[in-house]
Amino acid sequence: MKENDIRFAKLLILVNGAVPLALLVWDQSHHRLGANPQNFLILTTGMMTLIFLILTMAVTPLRKVTGWNWLIQFRRMLGLYAFFYGCLHFLCFFSLDRGFSVSSTLTEMVKRKYLIVGSTALIVMIPLAITSTNGMIKRLGGKRWRALHRLAYVAAMAGVIHYYMQVKADVRQPLVFATVLAILLGYRLVVYLRQRKPPTPSPAVKPEAAT
Repeated sequence: MKENDIRFAKLLILVNGAVPLALLVWDQSHHRLGANPQNFLILTTGMMTLIFLILTMAVTPLRKVTGWNWLIQFRRMLGLYAFFYGCLHFLCFFSLDRGFSVSSTLTEMVKRKYLIVGSTALIVMIPLAITSTNGMIKRLGGKRWRALHRLAYVAAMAGVIHYYMQVKADVRQPLVFATVLAILLGYRLVVYLRQRKPPTPSPAVKPEAAT
């Protein structure tokens, strides 16, 4: 893929990633968020966090299956969008639901365990966002950087569990996310096990009998 095409694709992802936020702002300003706008904002930003987390994790398998190595160029932007919407999700809850009260937020977290799980997902994403630059990759070294960024698996699993625990009746959407995540994690597990498997020694060639 040419450099100009990659730049255009990055711009496309940047613009489209901001579309959900623009739509939320537009609907909010026109009072079109339904009967419970606070809940709608919290749920929608949480959903976008999960979507971008899943998209981020899908880059590597898709790249290896298709051979499109240029896909790796977009993983960082997708991950940063996941962190951005995760922060927005928490901010909506902290401001609209808890009125910026730290004590009320902590009390609510003790009562509702899924909030602790969701907060864990967001906290785990902080070092991922901080170390997403090329400078941090060089400073940490490729091996340590890759090990650190496996925390994305933890963030994704915690996010899905948080969503499942929060939903009280219809769990179909959380199960869809869980299924896709299980496939992505399963792929990585298979690759890891294959890499650890020792190569099968080739059978010794018997010398031909003398004639």
